[in-house]
Amino acid sequence: MSEPAEPQALPVPQHVHNAQLQLTAALEKADGKPVDLVKAPWADVEKTVLQVLGGKFDANRPEHQAAALGLAGGFALRLISEHQAFWFPNRDSPEGASLGFPQAIIMLSPFGAVMDALTQSKLTRLDDLASDIRRSLGQVRFGANPAQPQQLAPQDYQRLFDPGFLQFIVVDSAKAKQALETKTDVLARDVRDALGRTQPPLPAEARQQFEGQIVTSLQRMEVGKTLADQAERAPRLAELMTHLVATVGGTGSAPEEFWHDVVLPLLFIGTPASFPPLDEDELAAFKQGADPLALFVDVVPHAHRAPDEGLLGAFEMSEIGLVHPAFQKVGALRLIRINPDRLKPLLEKYDPNATMDAVQRFTEHVSKAAGQPAAESPQGKEMLQAALTLLADLKRSVSVPGDVCLRRLTEAEAASEQALAIVRRALQGSRIILT
Repeated sequence: MSEPAEPQALPVPQHVHNAQLQLTAALEKADGKPVDLVKAPWADVEKTVLQVLGGKFDANRPEHQAAALGLAGGFALRLISEHQAFWFPNRDSPEGASLGFPQAIIMLSPFGAVMDALTQSKLTRLDDLASDIRRSLGQVRFGANPAQPQQLAPQDYQRLFDPGFLQFIVVDSAKAKQALETKTDVLARDVRDALGRTQPPLPAEARQQFEGQIVTSLQRMEVGKTLADQAERAPRLAELMTHLVATVGGTGSAPEEFWHDVVLPLLFIGTPASFPPLDEDELAAFKQGADPLALFVDVVPHAHRAPDEGLLGAFEMSEIGLVHPAFQKVGALRLIRINPDRLKPLLEKYDPNATMDAVQRFTEHVSKAAGQPAAESPQGKEMLQAALTLLADLKRSVSVPGDVCLRRLTEAEAASEQALAIVRRALQGSRIILT
């Protein structure tokens, strides 16, 4: 997320803002006069948009997608103006961000809404959607219980909806196949039974939450069909059931940026015997309090080859696959199978004490070059310890028989993982007959 070049009342993703500016210019050129994307009737906007597009909207053409993104920016500004809505980062959204509302939990992808409206050749559907949002917010504001709810902020939405945390898990492929190819009503019964066998017993509130989020969701699926048959309709549920039934090992979870910027680079760097000289900018950053660990992963070259691009800077796209064919039609997957062969020899040699020693020696190296001691902080020590623990988890995980997978989850889901593990043990601990 970044601030647009021009002042805005609320932060807007820069690429959305740029697309809106480009579309506004194109509309003015086509119509001969300015077109206000925030106030003009959608029917009028659509006529001019069709001129710019050169005909009917085609979702597969990049220039048409860019126009849709510009319209999404205008639609979002209408909702921001009327309801004080705001953008928040969301990796599941096509535009990398979604719109949230402060008075009720309503999440919207403006780009997705515009794409649907353009595909149906009816931009006025955005008015219908805006009316639905207005009605929902009105029910919150003037409902039977008039107590003013706590205002929600972008960080609240990001915690609930942005899958910015990652963990590696090991999945028993046979169990995953069995679960996904089981009828959803049977799975609902199995999960409910497992909730009653949890040890330690789940608190009533947690059990009620699992009942509502998993059991009820399974019961709402089409009766007589397997979860695999309905994975496209409920991908998050299919991924969660795979995790519950088939996960046999794994790591803790951490923000994606931490894995990408610190944890995996430590593995590829290894334990160098010497360190490169630092330039003036790096020394200046150190003198201003930059954490030695951050400088270590940024300055020290990798001893082992890592992909120039790819997932987390560690996996080529050819090393990524599906947990089950049922996920082929799912757009934004949160559970993928990865090939760990590149990491296995590095993890076999991984020694947390040796890595810690390398970081300490680098700190002394930088301190000597800068002529001052490092400004050690509790946060820096915690970050290093967390990285070493995650690497130890990963080393242990890749030795467990099964498919190594990468699971994306929200911060809220990461916080509830301990309770989920209790349910998983109960579900896997007894004989479950799946038919």
